[in-house]
Amino acid sequence: MEQLLEILSDLHPEVDFEECDTLIDDGILDSFDIVSLISEINEEFDVVISAEHIIPENFNSAEALYALIERLEEE
Repeated sequence: MEQLLEILSDLHPEVDFEECDTLIDDGILDSFDIVSLISEINEEFDVVISAEHIIPENFNSAEALYALIERLEEE
């Protein structure tokens, strides 16, 4: 989780990603952020986030995003 929080903090250092659960709903993360995130996550965690996984529920919080990464790692 620390690696993910670091990636997120690099994008938006002003956001408390451990507490925020409305990253998409509140427009904190935009489409460019999502593309950057996916690229960094694919590289850092050696997973592939396909189009079917790119839904707001998976990106609204660091916790949800980390849960997605863990599911992908198990596949």
